[in-house]
Amino acid sequence: MGRTALSADVEVRARPTPSGQRSRPGACGYRGRMDGAWREDVLGDGFHQRTLPLGADDEGEVVATLVRALPRRRRLWQPARALEDVDVLYVHGWSDYFFQTRLARSFTDRGARFFALDLRKYGRSIRPGQTLGFVADLATYDEDVAAALAVMREDRAGEGRRLVLLGHSTGGLTLSLWAHRHPGVASALILNAPWLELQFGARSRAAITPVAELRGRLSPLAPAPQIDLGYYARAQREVFDDEDPYVIDHAWRPEIAMTAHAGWIRAILAGHAQVAAGLAIDVPVLVLLSTRSILPTRWSEALTRVDTVLTVDQVARAALHLGPSVTIERIDGALHDVFISRRPARTEAYARLERWLDGMVARR
Repeated sequence: MGRTALSADVEVRARPTPSGQRSRPGACGYRGRMDGAWREDVLGDGFHQRTLPLGADDEGEVVATLVRALPRRRRLWQPARALEDVDVLYVHGWSDYFFQTRLARSFTDRGARFFALDLRKYGRSIRPGQTLGFVADLATYDEDVAAALAVMREDRAGEGRRLVLLGHSTGGLTLSLWAHRHPGVASALILNAPWLELQFGARSRAAITPVAELRGRLSPLAPAPQIDLGYYARAQREVFDDEDPYVIDHAWRPEIAMTAHAGWIRAILAGHAQVAAGLAIDVPVLVLLSTRSILPTRWSEALTRVDTVLTVDQVARAALHLGPSVTIERIDGALHDVFISRRPARTEAYARLERWLDGMVARR
């Protein structure tokens, strides 16, 4: 755990640009011009954001957005906190953005700097005329991550610090693949219900991949069938806790998920295939999951205590292919995002996270 992640130079090699995602500047890593300005974020209360220019593609300007929360300054007479040499980088899931202020504070209260990345064409990074959330290759996000890390290490406070990656759902898949491609950079990887396998399993994925591959190549922007009936958003409303509130902007996180497109589905299936073939993530990995899944066809109260997005048993099996050090924690009664579940499940999720951090990440 002695890696000095943010003093390392992250190289992003040039790749052929996928169909439907032609970038001009910046294809070989982060070459964008930083705007240099941290501004108050919509979350307020000590959260700030910074725009990360990423050049342009066929739809115009492309940016990512980095959100920052810093720990309170420690007084000279106060003891050192266990995560004072840690920077956390959070990446959200599909049809999502960063809004989980309590999650950020759970790290800053222990001394870490917390950063969250709204990827290109999501949340704070949406620009007019863009196909929301679309990429044709998950490796495209190497540019977004490289830009974030460049900002995180640009001042003296970013030198010699350990990097902890934290991803939810599709963000968990994205960061798992990134960590595999960039060994020696991160010190730990935390995954909150990561989308590591298709809901119906490897056999179904193998069966549909040839069709998805062809359609994704020929018509990358063709819409995929919409299977979200809004039950996950309803479950979150049902379990909302006034004593642990959060605010969601439904323009950035609609109750019915954004339209997925054929090229994006092809990219996701390719990522699942890479995980199934085995990754070589060289740092400890924590996977947090609900104990049960239901793929819903009608509303019931049971949907407030399960993962209604992924098949958690499939994810748990796939997680064993991430690397040699994987801890799987199953949270009874948790939703897809374990940190916005009912209070008992949410409390348990934070307790499990803190226990793992104490054992794997905390400075002795």
